[in-house]
Amino acid sequence: MAKRGENIYKRKDGRWEGRYKNGFKPNGKAKYSSVYGKSYSEVRSILCEKRLKIQENVPVCRLRFGELTMMWLKTIRNNVKESTYANYLMKVNKHIMPYLGNIVYEQLTIKKLDDLVSDRLSSGLSVKYTADIAVLIKSVTKFVHRQFGYADKAEYLSLPRDRKYAEKTLLTDKEQNILAEDLMDNFSPSNAGILLSLSSGIRIGELCALKWSDIDLEKSIITVRKTLQRISVNKHSTKIIVTSPKSRSSVREIPIPDFLVPKLEAIRTDGKNYFLTGSEKFIEPRTMQYRFAAILKKLKLPKVNFHSLRHAFATKCAGLGIDAKTLSEILGHSSVKVTLDRYVHSSIERKRNCMKIFSDNFKAA
Repeated sequence: MAKRGENIYKRKDGRWEGRYKNGFKPNGKAKYSSVYGKSYSEVRSILCEKRLKIQENVPVCRLRFGELTMMWLKTIRNNVKESTYANYLMKVNKHIMPYLGNIVYEQLTIKKLDDLVSDRLSSGLSVKYTADIAVLIKSVTKFVHRQFGYADKAEYLSLPRDRKYAEKTLLTDKEQNILAEDLMDNFSPSNAGILLSLSSGIRIGELCALKWSDIDLEKSIITVRKTLQRISVNKHSTKIIVTSPKSRSSVREIPIPDFLVPKLEAIRTDGKNYFLTGSEKFIEPRTMQYRFAAILKKLKLPKVNFHSLRHAFATKCAGLGIDAKTLSEILGHSSVKVTLDRYVHSSIERKRNCMKIFSDNFKAA
């Protein structure tokens, strides 16, 4: 099977074939030519050379990749969220500039880009994070092509892909019950936030930005409107911002579990106050992560990160038979596929339950 965007296939005779656009027919349709090789990598290398020769008439760019990257950043700055721009800038400064910043654009090759991707993966970065870096590089080269007419040097850069999302370490049902019992017995605004994440899947940034004006206890509904996060300002400083959530679908209403309503009523304060503090001062995500880790240590529970509570909520809901569409909307995902692929995890308990249901309903012929 061809990799996405590559147009490279393994033939029945065992050879690999790659096709590339080589001009146009008299009727205006694209004309294609083929190259052959003993392996996928050999054909891909030949294809890159062929495509670059076709682009020989394209103007030569003597600017350095770092200069062009900064031009691209300047162009998109007013069209993206502040947090998104900060994320791009951090990845550029940390992962792109040290490797590609001083390379003259004309000397940029697919091999150099592939080497960067391989280096980032071998350094321990996740496939998803490394793919994000590659996407940034591709965005810059597309900008260079559109803006100046130079060749798109990363057009055929392949993104690293996971064949399957890694299973996330979660607390077992028994461990979740131990955690929930302790949070209920030692109820405070901060502990209420951890319990709310465990029982609604709210993101940590959304939780930190939550104010009492967003909580309607009479209707038992929380409205997620904002998220709080720390972003990079430059190489040496950061700042906290409160902004719109991750995506359009992240702005949502979440019903409050019935058992939490009377407990929240007891700690309710003025609408202008933050939920986690009961005052006009906020708690940032890093602080909540530290507090959560301290509780796990006190209870001698496995060390998991705060975001695992969101995964645990999704997995438990799926196990209880809650339909994926409803669960996806509660979590604020853009699609049901994201919910099922990334947030619903298996466990030995769920597998045993599955086999028990099968066994109970199995009828021998």
